[in-house]
Parts: sequence; structure tokens; C-alpha cells
Amino acid sequence: MSDKVVLAYSGGLDTSVAIKWIKKKYNLDVIALTINVGNERDFSTIRQKALDVGAIKALVVDAKGSYVNEYVFPALQADALYEGEYPLATALARPLMAKLLVDTAREEGASVVAHGCTGKGNDQVRFEVSINALAPDLKIIAPAREWGMTREQTINYAQRYDIPVPITVASPYSIDENLWGRSIECGVLEDPWVEAPEEVFTWTRSVGEAPDKPEYVEIGFEKGIPVTVDGQQLDGVSLIQRLNELAGRHGVGRIDHLENRLVGIKSREIYEAPAATALLQAHQALEAMTLSKSQLRFKQKVAQEYADLIYNGLWFTRLHQDLAAYVQSSQRFVTGTVRLKLFKGGCPVVGRKSPFSLYNYGLATYDKADVFDQSASPGFIHIWGLPVKTQAQVQPVADSE
Repeated sequence: MSDKVVLAYSGGLDTSVAIKWIKKKYNLDVIALTINVGNERDFSTIRQKALDVGAIKALVVDAKGSYVNEYVFPALQADALYEGEYPLATALARPLMAKLLVDTAREEGASVVAHGCTGKGNDQVRFEVSINALAPDLKIIAPAREWGMTREQTINYAQRYDIPVPITVASPYSIDENLWGRSIECGVLEDPWVEAPEEVFTWTRSVGEAPDKPEYVEIGFEKGIPVTVDGQQLDGVSLIQRLNELAGRHGVGRIDHLENRLVGIKSREIYEAPAATALLQAHQALEAMTLSKSQLRFKQKVAQEYADLIYNGLWFTRLHQDLAAYVQSSQRFVTGTVRLKLFKGGCPVVGRKSPFSLYNYGLATYDKADVFDQSASPGFIHIWGLPVKTQAQVQPVADSE
């Protein structure tokens, strides 16, 4: 009797081939686990394909709510943006998928789990480090890393065994998507000099095709979590879907990133993230209004650390727990509304308000309502500049230095 393996199954090229390959290579019965994080629509077809290819069972788990509330929104509160560009959509989904793989393996009595990641990508690290953190006793296999086939050879393998896949040699893009964003790589995109062809984009209009009239959207936050769009209360999933549609229509969220992978290589990645782009912009604007200068500056350091942690597959670590505790504390007063102007690929902040705003009109204005005591400034300048003056008196600053 064969042992069982739970395979993270997307229905794409590598995981479809993996079902057949695992059976031939390891003589394991494959249980295909497909996780809905907003990545596909026809899950019944994906499930049936897994069974047709040879899986003994095909499970589909709707994890959109968990993904948004337990992974995406905490990352949004942290302002997590890898290398200032990537909103971490794929990276955020991997620890959730790893957890569900482990949970399913326990429920199904499987001693092995598998994923479809290659040996050149970041996802192999994210899956395996997370699985080892949650269930160090489980064996992990990675067919696409082990079989040594090129992409073209993998396509030929699929054709030889009548495995239907949505990729051909003529259209070789590798695509991953979920509610928080869509990533596209391979094909002509591997040349960083070549402009990404319009055919790779599906969530966003080009600037030329975007509406000629701007559209304004107001996003309401409670403790750093977005809860309303134009005054309408929405659950997290619906809110992100709404903003993906609104912002995408105006061409917002296209990202062309030459990023540093964890495995030590540079990779050109194309992303579409309309909702993520808009929400991160709005959230940072609200923080600028409700956090002090010192809080903001320290949180920027935390944001980079948090983004690196997610990207590097360290979600299930004590470090993450520690950083998350700080982030949650920092969001206590990040409540209010931000207005964005969606227009021709941009979403600038054009308005913000909060019951906890640190902006004081009486202190900021130059008109007759001004309450700032300007007579206090000379003494402040004297004390603030005293170290500079003292040093300059004995160590003159040379013009040539």
C-alpha cells in the first residue's frame, strides 16, 4: 500500500506534471490541495483536472478570509513593501499555504508534503522553512526542483502524458495571483531591457486606455485596518476586490521590479497590485497624520525588517511575533479616512482626516488664528545649535572639506 503525499496544487504546469511524476518516482498516492486565496475562479475544473491526472483525492479550501485578515492586513499595518516596490502578495500567501498543507497532512494521515517550486525561486524557502517550523517530522519533496527538466521539457512531459496545462512554448509566462497582487515572469520578461508587453497585464488598464477623468475614492481605517470604501462598510475580501477593480481601471498598480531574490540572484518581476498600491499609499498617509515624528521614523525601520522577514520565509518565527506586537501597538490611533485621486496610473493622496490627528491648525497656520509662540524660537535655536557653535569656535569648518 502506497503512502500518501499532500501536494500544494495550483493546476498549473509544474504541479500538474508533479502528480504523475511523484507517482512514478516515489510511488506515493497524491492528495491535491488547492487553496483559494483569490487566485482562480473555476476551482471545480482545477479539482477535476487533478483527479484526471491521477490524484486519489482533490481538496479545495477557501482561505480568502484567513489570507486577508491574518496575513495581508497585518502586513499592511506594517507598511511591508519589499525593496520599496513589491507588496509581497505571493510571499504572504506561502506561509498560509504551508500551514494548510501541514493541517491537511495531519487530517489525511500523510507523512509527506510536496510543493511545485523550482530550485531557483524564493517560494521553495518559504514553503519549507514554514513547514519545518510547524511540523519538523514531515518529509518534504519538491518535484520541480528534483526532476531537472527545463520549462520546455516539462511542457513536453505534460504533452506526452496528456496532461492539460495552460502554458505553451509560444506563451511561456509563469503567473501567480491572489487578492493582494498578481506576478508574471519568464518569457521575454527575462530580458530587463524589453518593455513588458501589454498582453501580460489583465488587472490594470494601460495609461493610454485609462479614463480621461479622475475618480476619487475615500478609504476608511480603524486601527490601521481598512474597513470602508466611500463610506460603505465592507469585509476585507470585498474591500480588496472593490479597490482592485477601481484602481485597476485607472491603471494603478503596475510594477516592474528588478529584485534581489533570497537565493542570491537578481530577477525581473512584473506585478499588478491595484488595491495594495492604493491601500499602502492611504495607510502611510494616515500614519503621517496620527503618529509622531519619532514613531514614524522608527516604524519605517520596522517596515523594512518586516518586509524582509515575509520575503525570506520567516513568518512562523519569534522575530515575527515580536515585530507584530510592536506593529499592533503602533496602530492604536491609526483611525480615519483618506481620499485618493485615481488617474492615469497614479493614486496620490489628496485628503486625510482623523479624530486622533496630530495636525493642529492653530499651530500650523500663518493667518490670524496662529497660536504658535514665535518668541520662543530664539531660545530654542540657541540651545539646539549650541553644540554646533561650540565646535565651530575651536574646529573651524574649512570650505574645501
